Amino acid sequence: MRKHIARIVIGLVVVLVFLGHAVGYYTLPLIRNLEAIVYDTRLRLTMPRTVDPRIVILDIDEKSLAEKEKGGEGRWPWPRDRLALLLDKLFDHYQVAIVGFDVVFAERDESSGIRVLERLSRQELREVPQFQSVLARIKPQLEYDDIFARKMKGRPVVLGYTFSTEEPSLAPRKGMLPPPIFPQGAFTSRPIHTERYSGYTANLAELQKNAGSAGHFNPVTDEDGIVRRVPMLAGFDGAYYEPLALAMVRVLLGSAMVKPILPGEAYSSANYRGLEWLEVGSLRIPVDDTASALVPYRGGKGMFNYFSLVDVLNERVDPAELRGKIALIGTTAPGLLDLRATPVGPVYPGVEIHANLIAGMLDGNIKQRPPYVLGAEFTLLLVSGLVIALLLPFLSPLISTLATLVVLLAVLATNVVVFHGGHLVLPLASGLVMILVLFMLNMGYGFFIEARGMRQITGLFGQYVPPELVEQMAENPEQFNMAPRAEELSVLFSDVRGFTTISESLSPEDLAVYINEYLTTMSLVIRERHRGTLDKYIGDAIMAFWGAPVADPDHAKNAVLAALGMQSEAQALNEKFKAKGWPTFKIGIGVNSGVMRVGDMGSKIRRAYTVMGDAVNIASRLEGITKQYGADIIIGEGTKHRVSGFVCREIDRVRVKGKDEPVAIYEPFGLEGQVDQARLDEIKLWNQALRLYRAQDWDQAELQLMNLRKRAPEGHLYEVFAEHIAHFRANRPGANWDGAWTFETK
Repeated sequence: MRKHIARIVIGLVVVLVFLGHAVGYYTLPLIRNLEAIVYDTRLRLTMPRTVDPRIVILDIDEKSLAEKEKGGEGRWPWPRDRLALLLDKLFDHYQVAIVGFDVVFAERDESSGIRVLERLSRQELREVPQFQSVLARIKPQLEYDDIFARKMKGRPVVLGYTFSTEEPSLAPRKGMLPPPIFPQGAFTSRPIHTERYSGYTANLAELQKNAGSAGHFNPVTDEDGIVRRVPMLAGFDGAYYEPLALAMVRVLLGSAMVKPILPGEAYSSANYRGLEWLEVGSLRIPVDDTASALVPYRGGKGMFNYFSLVDVLNERVDPAELRGKIALIGTTAPGLLDLRATPVGPVYPGVEIHANLIAGMLDGNIKQRPPYVLGAEFTLLLVSGLVIALLLPFLSPLISTLATLVVLLAVLATNVVVFHGGHLVLPLASGLVMILVLFMLNMGYGFFIEARGMRQITGLFGQYVPPELVEQMAENPEQFNMAPRAEELSVLFSDVRGFTTISESLSPEDLAVYINEYLTTMSLVIRERHRGTLDKYIGDAIMAFWGAPVADPDHAKNAVLAALGMQSEAQALNEKFKAKGWPTFKIGIGVNSGVMRVGDMGSKIRRAYTVMGDAVNIASRLEGITKQYGADIIIGEGTKHRVSGFVCREIDRVRVKGKDEPVAIYEPFGLEGQVDQARLDEIKLWNQALRLYRAQDWDQAELQLMNLRKRAPEGHLYEVFAEHIAHFRANRPGANWDGAWTFETK
């Protein structure tokens, strides 16, 4: 016991921390977020994923919003006389059971021009009897709101409206609210907690008075932006209002009354006052501690039959498809902004949330999360926590693992069975995380004490250098630190040419796979094959260096080998991309060696283990001018002088942007003995052309370039030098010319 007392005490402290979260003394944000993820996972695993034939979505889709000459009705909102006609079609022709509008009609419809005619009758044409007579006769036909209201009267039509959470002084109070399902003071003796609102945007009074009912469409958006619940009781000015889904179900049941089911008085003395159910006729709707119901999603988008609203209006839908159905009129058009993030999809039509809720009420399969689950969570954490905390310190690693797995599986199985079979949502994340934390605490206790040096090195350098170098550094961790110092190193820059064009030709999903596969492949060449240190990614660009944090006398050689390996892998990767129908790519690589500063550098906000200095800047410029010369790789003279055994050709002497002194640049082709004879002959001819060029023997140099272009028509380098010669013919460089070409851009 004495040997394990420290682990037991720490384990019990962990259990107490989770118990404090369970009883609400404080909130652990990670557990709260994980609980939401676990709930979403259970929901997705147990969804029926079947289409509900009872409910149809009449979709204000892009087709419906198209111009009339293209078969649509034009932009929303449509004139109310067209909506009045729609109601006639739905109830008389299609014989639907009920219609619910997932839209709000807060503004008067003046598209008929009636207001202009009325103004004329009061002003310019008030003395024209014929105008007054005609206006009086046609006015009823132009009052579209009145027409729409008359078509609603006596029919099971349910309107929608929205509540506002703005500051009370700024919150709108527009239109007419329906009567609340519970008036002010309904829960005075047994207060309940609900979502509270400060204002509303409701329907015109004449529409509301003639509708069968109305309900709000305000879902609860959790902190992660996901819609999982809808308030069954929305509080406003002390009264309580129902959602659209509940209003439609009540109308279907003959305007059934809603009865709140609260726990018995025996619970009240225990300070348990939560509302548990709403009873509507024979239906029982479970609610949580905010009087909200969990949306019983059936699956992803499309679990209800969709029909374009313009097709319904023009009788292009088979009446049998809609006869006797619950019809919801809503939109999936992105421009109308009724798309939500839900557990079953990041872009989900809001109208389907109402449809899922209606189906769940009718089927009685809405998940329950009553307030008493607090006690269940506390008991689960206490029992499982004590077992793990007191038992694992005395068990071997293998037995500890098996025991933990048994407890985890038991907790998981019980929770899923209760969730799916009993429709009860018990907390799960807190229990799972606590068990795993206790297990990792016991299993890692010795390791974290004994391997401190390895952890320090891994924490400092593990994300930059290959694992084998980390292991080497861990043997003597005191020799390595991130303090800046001057070292002779080699640095590499690479970039994909024309990546903007590539990105525009791919979907966002394909682009993510494309760039991830490219960066992974190139990074493995640098890190795993040639022991380089990855510095950073800059979009599609890669920066790496050699010689630090572990000294490498062959840093220049390894950098050049890595550049050649990256070009080789690029060819293989292009074949793979071509097979997928993706665009191929070319990369340019610049390598340079010299003295530079290396270490942990940056600001107080963000720091990184990186290199800086003149040699680094030159390497970046070399990568930029690869495309100017048509070269895959360009290395600086600092690198060329430090390597041997490579076949290289000198390309030019250049003054890069920001440098006065010219530098020689070279293109490596491979190791000696691995480059074919044709390439070697071409390099020999090129060297002759370069000598003639620098001697300003333009005619002979140009002749040699013509011969080279015949041997290698694809050689862009020879075209570049032909252009240089043409430039110098017109702008003679003078007798003291050093043979360098000056770049004015990076």
